[in-house]
Amino acid sequence: MVFSPQLAEIRFGCGLSPVIAPPAAPQALLDGLAAPDDMAQAFPIERYDTYRAWIARAKEVRRGTMRSKRSKESVDAFRKLKQEQARIGLTWTVHTLMRSTMSATPFRERLVAFWSDHFTAHGKNGILATATAPYIEEAIRPHIAGSFAELLIAASTHPLMLHYLDQAASVGPGSRAAAKQDKLEGLNENLAREVMELHTLGVGGPYGQQDVRELAELFTGMSTTRDGGFRFAEAYTEPGAETVLGQSYGGRRAGMDPIRAALTDLARHPATARHIARKLAVHFHSDTPPDDLVAHVEARFIATQGDLPSVYSALLEHPAAWDETRHNVKPPVDFVASAWRALAVRPERMARMKPGALRKLLEQPLIAMGQRWHRPNGPDGWPEQDAAWITPPGVSARLRWALAAPRELQPNLPDPRVFVDQALGPFATEKVRFAATAAESQPEAIGLVLASPAFQRR
Repeated sequence: MVFSPQLAEIRFGCGLSPVIAPPAAPQALLDGLAAPDDMAQAFPIERYDTYRAWIARAKEVRRGTMRSKRSKESVDAFRKLKQEQARIGLTWTVHTLMRSTMSATPFRERLVAFWSDHFTAHGKNGILATATAPYIEEAIRPHIAGSFAELLIAASTHPLMLHYLDQAASVGPGSRAAAKQDKLEGLNENLAREVMELHTLGVGGPYGQQDVRELAELFTGMSTTRDGGFRFAEAYTEPGAETVLGQSYGGRRAGMDPIRAALTDLARHPATARHIARKLAVHFHSDTPPDDLVAHVEARFIATQGDLPSVYSALLEHPAAWDETRHNVKPPVDFVASAWRALAVRPERMARMKPGALRKLLEQPLIAMGQRWHRPNGPDGWPEQDAAWITPPGVSARLRWALAAPRELQPNLPDPRVFVDQALGPFATEKVRFAATAAESQPEAIGLVLASPAFQRR
């Protein structure tokens, strides 16, 4: 194994920076996960437990609008409230990118993004439109260096996940609530299916429809409060024990304990180890990672019962991790984040930008590139395959952004000949160097470096 600090920063971090040194050894990436989370302090994002105050406030204003039969004053109040939250949500988007731009431990930011996508959840109505960032801050970020079981429980039982996958309205067919009311929605299997198919065992895992149904029955009772918090509704629970993969849970239903037990067992299952190992290898290596890399990570997952730092260590210690051929294409968000990092974008400049300018510079281009912020098409998250991102419209949008954005992001653009090495290090090609020197203007030269295939891969 030949470790490369520059490759580490590109493949396992957020790209090279002219002001932040790359890691000196693989262990430095792991040590960064145990270090204080300086970026969360420097660029704060509200946790979901405090975000609930906004949900309560918005619902109260909306109720006032309905009571007043949509008077001009009430409609204006609700519109202003939504505009305020949209502005705050845009700030959280900028803060997320600034974390990637300025972090001395960017492996943390990559893992937060990876697990946030693995446990995709977002609001399905206007009031919860900006809930994803607070969900990530509460359910994902604090758990990326713990056990997979802890992460699974935190994400799968979070109120935003319950909302996203319609678990909050799921009612056991034999529950007390079902016996008293005939207008309830009934049992919903969405969360149970996605926990097995996406979050743990994987597509084609060792489970059947009966396992899904019994897990769904076990999940009954998990619901949400009016302000979007978590509540356990005992009256909704299906009575009796449920059998999942041959194991019985909840014979004498005791709140969340049987649910946590089932999730822990799923988190430690060998099929889960295979699924997570392959997904990590695809994300950090290539669409078709070496079998021995996947097997090595899988074995460490099984041996440690899903201790995530140990799993990451297995990934980093395998020779394939340091294969100098960069296979993966950066998805649009990662492309933009690595460009910010290469340009050393300053938070003061971004803080001065008006919401309209930020949307034009950030949100709209990401949509054009094919990756709308925090809005994957389904619960399986964004695609990992390179072909999903290398499309004519996507490539065209990347080029337009690369040529136009740098002068807005960084008023003091570097010498393009210097920038080539700052952005690409030893991976700069002669073609890119020539483009940087032959361009008609400094912004165009910088844009051509960012748009180059050498910068687009990691």
